[in-house]
Parts: sequence; structure tokens; C-alpha cells
Amino acid sequence: MYRQTLYEIIEPIKKTTISRLNKGKKWKQGYNKEHDVVVLSDTGQIGEIYNIQGLHIALPKPPKNVYSNKDKKWKQLEKPEILKKIKTIFDWRAYPEDQKEQWHEYIDGEFDKRNGGFWFNNNGTTTYITGTHYMYLQWSKIDVGAPNFREANRLFFIFWEACKVDKRCYGMCYLKNRRSGFSFMSSAETVNLATISSDSRYGILSKSGADAKKMFTDKVVPISINYPFFFKPVQDGMDRPKSELAYRVPASKFTRKKIETNEKLEEIKGLDTTIDWKNTGDNSYDGEKLSLLVHDESGKWERPDNILNNWRVTKTCLRLGSRIIGKCMMGSTSNALDKGGDNFKKLYNDSDVKKRNRNGQTKSGLYSLFVPMEWNFEGFIDEHGQPVFNTPERDVCGPDGELIDVGVINHWENEVDGLRDDQDALNEFYRQFPRTEEHAFRDETKNSIFNLVKIYEQIDYNEGIGSSASVTTGSFQWVNGIKDSQVVFTPNPSGRFKISWVPPARLQNNVINKNGIKYPGNEHMGAFGCDSYDISGTVDGRGSNGALHGLTKFSMEDAPANHFFLEYVARPQTAEMFFEDVLMSLIFYGMPLLAENNKPRLLYYLKRRGYRGFSMNRPDKVWNKLSVAEKEVGGIPNSSEDIKQAHAAAIEMYINDHVGVKSDGSYGSVYFNETLNDWAKFNINKRTKHDASISSGLAVMACNRNLYKPTADRIIQPLNLTVSKYSNDGFSSKIINNGL
Repeated sequence: MYRQTLYEIIEPIKKTTISRLNKGKKWKQGYNKEHDVVVLSDTGQIGEIYNIQGLHIALPKPPKNVYSNKDKKWKQLEKPEILKKIKTIFDWRAYPEDQKEQWHEYIDGEFDKRNGGFWFNNNGTTTYITGTHYMYLQWSKIDVGAPNFREANRLFFIFWEACKVDKRCYGMCYLKNRRSGFSFMSSAETVNLATISSDSRYGILSKSGADAKKMFTDKVVPISINYPFFFKPVQDGMDRPKSELAYRVPASKFTRKKIETNEKLEEIKGLDTTIDWKNTGDNSYDGEKLSLLVHDESGKWERPDNILNNWRVTKTCLRLGSRIIGKCMMGSTSNALDKGGDNFKKLYNDSDVKKRNRNGQTKSGLYSLFVPMEWNFEGFIDEHGQPVFNTPERDVCGPDGELIDVGVINHWENEVDGLRDDQDALNEFYRQFPRTEEHAFRDETKNSIFNLVKIYEQIDYNEGIGSSASVTTGSFQWVNGIKDSQVVFTPNPSGRFKISWVPPARLQNNVINKNGIKYPGNEHMGAFGCDSYDISGTVDGRGSNGALHGLTKFSMEDAPANHFFLEYVARPQTAEMFFEDVLMSLIFYGMPLLAENNKPRLLYYLKRRGYRGFSMNRPDKVWNKLSVAEKEVGGIPNSSEDIKQAHAAAIEMYINDHVGVKSDGSYGSVYFNETLNDWAKFNINKRTKHDASISSGLAVMACNRNLYKPTADRIIQPLNLTVSKYSNDGFSSKIINNGL
């Protein structure tokens, strides 16, 4: 039975504290630093607190009376027929004054819902939707008519509302599946905000200018046209414009009648707000002030257009100095990485709410959100907006009354099984309908030198589809800060290490001291591989990472065999910090290290600290064939073509034997997806870009060093195998001299 949730209800604040502050209406809308929550409500009161992918969001306090209809599900609220006939504010002004009064309460109520959201009974559950979501469901017209309520969209709008009120945030970066409704939802929000804002500008970008124009003409404009008169400002220009929607007062025309009668022109106030679109490019909207920028299909920008460059430029359009005055609503599926998807992936990763700078902002300024396809796949949403994960045991109907007789998980798996023989088609399907972030950024296979089927099998397993493997992030530290003593591992979400196994306590810190030199006591259990760096900083500040991997081999100890147990891919502020991280890892596990010696500072660091015994010599040469430097500090060069080939062959061997589905039907135990993805992209001619592959391959070579042991040249000496001959004439045998 498949179960999943996009959020959890948490209690980071004491109930007594919430009750006390609610009573005094002390909660202010926006980010609350003291309690680390984003408050949506402007009433001074809060209710449940949601954790959506690391962002803590406090919902408004529910009212005493919650709307409920007989079906206990979302339905558009009844719209008065008389008001439908009134198209503009001018028609309303002409409406009889004595009949206007009866509609004031209704109109005020709609404005209240628009501002504060709406509560309704959904299958017995009190359910909150934001004001933006209400405007989308109640007043927006999309390609199928009225939008359906979906739980996934409810959480999307809650997350978006948090982005809007959080002063630290520039907006959202939404990773989605196809046909999730983002284009319509962002168009609805554009119209919603533009029709209540004065002196503002709203912009639209997409993967091409034609796509941006189509979104404007086919989505934004129809939504605006279908707004009721009390939400619709005075509009200038055509009813269905092609390039700009302007909410401002049209220029007044002097008719002959007005001139002859000296009629006074009526003063009408307009918002002076516009919505437009731009062609795709790095400098779109450069230098302009925007209240909202909609970035549709931002993961499909192909070279030479670059979403990263564009965001760096347009980000400045959303701020004045340090103050954020506008927001960005960005959403997309991803192209293959070499077709622009890599830029979107970086932007998405830089938007992780759990990784912030000292100003409290993410690296990009945006907040990332991922909704798996099973939550938002058309045809598999029931009448209450909930996804039908599993094949139903009883009749389940969709919003339009159609029967749903298969679960979305089974449907997706059937599609995947049918594409197993076409890896590129399968990867495209994954990108279009991802169940994990790894699926969303799944790359094409044409350039890989390794078995991608096995690699991706392992990645899928690790992502939770049938996997219970756990990886702990943390740091190694000296006990009491005393170097060269004992090392401990401490879990820490901000740590640089990822580990999946620790040795039993009796085997930790197993170091042998011989003549003042320290050696690893668990050499028989496994080894490390390392790709180091020598220089702390670089000119562009983007130097390659240092990488370290730990791998076990078969032993009689209590340890899993052929198991990658440690991954470290990071670049601390100084090279010395990296060296110390490596050293603490070696000591904690008591295992040796095989490192490249073309960047020797790490190896000299180990020798200087007394740990030369932990640095392995290159396994392909005997001692007397080593160079002076190799004898001094150990390590293996990366310049030799033989070494490069042996290194790649080592990874290939390991993948074939221990990654993905194995011969017995079980899965491999490489739980580090960063390493797996690096293997998938590994280019033997551009090895410097693949830090994780270099270090993991060295770890495999270190654990199998006997395979690389040189064999001594055999010198065959001729042997004297001459056979003597005898004469057997007479009574005794006599040796025949053969002329000697």
C-alpha cells in the first residue's frame, strides 16, 4: 500500500504560547524569527503549522462556522445571475440605486475571501485554501472551463502565499510534471494581483517569445475578461490585446455632442497597472521594476539562452536595495541536462529553504518546491481532490463522475515497464512525469561509458521506491577538540559527510603505532579513495570539490562487504580544513587511503602529522620501482593512460557486480546518489569535472589492489638435460664418451 504526504502538521511552538498570542492577536503576517514560522494570516491569529519541504507555514485560525454543501466537496459557489449581466463598473453605475444595496454584502464577502482565503468541508475535513487559490477556483476560466480542486494545488498555493509574505524570499522555483496546471495557476495569480495593485508592472517569460505570447493571449487575457465587474478595473485598449493588458483610464474622447452641450468629463480613476510579455533572453526585463515575474517553462531554456543568467539580471527588477518589492513565480519540467536542464537544476538546488546565508536567504533567493507526479496526474484525482495512489478496492469517481479503476502508481509503473528497452525514451518519461527529484533531472544516456540501466535502477531504489536504506549527514570531530586523539561522528544536517555504515565501537579509531608512524588497524576491512585539491581559493571562486569515498571489502569482521559507506564531496573554506576532514575519517574507520599524488599537499599533510602509514603506495609498482616522491608520501599519479583505463575499468567492474538489481534479485548498496549521477555523466577525457568518480574509483582500486600487483619478469635459464649413452656389449655397461 503506497502512502505519501507532501506536508506534515508540526508543533514547533507550545500550544499555550499560540493560545496566549492568539488571544491578544499578536501574530504579524510574514516571517516570525523567534518561532521560525511564516505566518499567512493578517488577523493576528494562527492555527495549524505545516512543514512543506522544510518551510514552516502557520495557517490562519479556522472560523467557528465552516462552509459545507451536501456533497462535502469543493463546488463553485453560486453566482447571482443578475450580477453576471453587469459587465463593467459603468454598467453598475447605471444600475438602479435602490437595487444595489442587496448585493453589497455579497460583493464584500467575495473581497474577504480573496484577501483571507476560504474554509470548506471536504469529505469531513475542515480544509483551508488561500485567497489566491479561491480566485483560481471560483473566478478563473481555463481550457476545460472551471478548474477542479486538487490537494496538490492547495499545498502549492499555501507554499506560494508563504513566499509572498516572507520578506526574505524572492518567490518560488517549482519543479513539476506535465499538465500540472502551473501555467493557468500563475496566469490566474498574475491577474489577481494586477487587478488590486496600482502603479505596478507584471511580466511573463517562457522558453520562447512565442510561448510567452501564447500564455498571455490564451490564459491571462481570458481570465481577466471573465472576472466579475467588481473585481475588474477600468481597462485601456482592446478587450483582447496581443502584447499588453493595461488597467488604466483610457484617453477621453471629445465628441461633437460633448462640445456643443459643454458636458463636463467624468473623472475616473484607474490603477495604471500593466501585464505584458517579453521575448526570451538573458536581459529580458533588464532595468525594469516588476511586482511579479512569471517564469514559465524555465527548465526548457536552450542554449544560448541561459535561465541562470536571466535570473541574475531579472532578480534586480524585484528589489530596491536590500528590500524585496516583487516576487517571481517560476515553474517547469526539466530538459535533458545538456539542453539547458543543468542550469535549471542548479537554480532549483540553490533554492533549498534548508540552506540559507547569514541574511536568511537561499543562494538564489527563491524557495524550491517539488510535487511528485502521483499527486497531480490528470485522470487519477478523485472528486475530493485527493490522488488515487493505489488501485481502488471500491468505486472511486473523479471530479466529473468518471470511474477511476486503477491507481496512479500502477499506471506509472506499467508505462515505465514498457520503456525499459529504450533508455532515452524512459528518461524522457521520467523528466515529464517525475516521482522523485532524480527523475525530474534524469539525463540522456548517449554519452555514458558505464551501465546506465544499473545506475538508474540504484538511484530509483535509493529515492525510496522500495528502499529503506538510510544515509546520515554529519561531521567528524576530535574528542574534546584534542587532535590526534579519538574521533567521533556527530549527525548534523549541515555536515559535509554522508555515511551509511559505522564500524562497531571496538573497531573505531583502530590505529597502530610503529616506530612513531601510525598505521590503519582495519586495513583488512576496506579503504578510502580521495580526489584532493591544493589551493584554498580560486580566481573565479568555483574550484573543483575535494572528494572522499570509503568502501569495504570482504572480511570476517562485522561489516557489509563491497559497500560504499562514506561520501564526501565538498570544498571547505581552506584546503587545510579538507585535509583535516580526510584525516579524521581515516582514523575513525582505521582504513588506508589511495589518493592522486599530482596534488600532493594532502599526502604531505598526512606525513607531517605522523600518518604516512595510512597513505597507500601505488599498487601497480613494487617498492624499488617507485619514485623518490612516491616513496616519501605514497599516492598514485593520474597522468598515465594505463592508470586512467584501470580506474574506469574498476568503476565499471563495481557497477556491474554491485549496483542496481543483482543476480539474486536484491539491490546494490550504493546509497549516495551524487556519486551515482557522477558515474552516469563520467567522461574519461574530462576527468577533472568528476570529483566523485575519481575518488570512488580509487577506493575500488584500493580494495582490489592485488589485481594491479606487478608480476616480475621470468628469466628462463637453459638447463643441461643431456642424456648419457651406454654400450651394453659384454658383461658390463660402458659409457659412450661421444668424442669427449
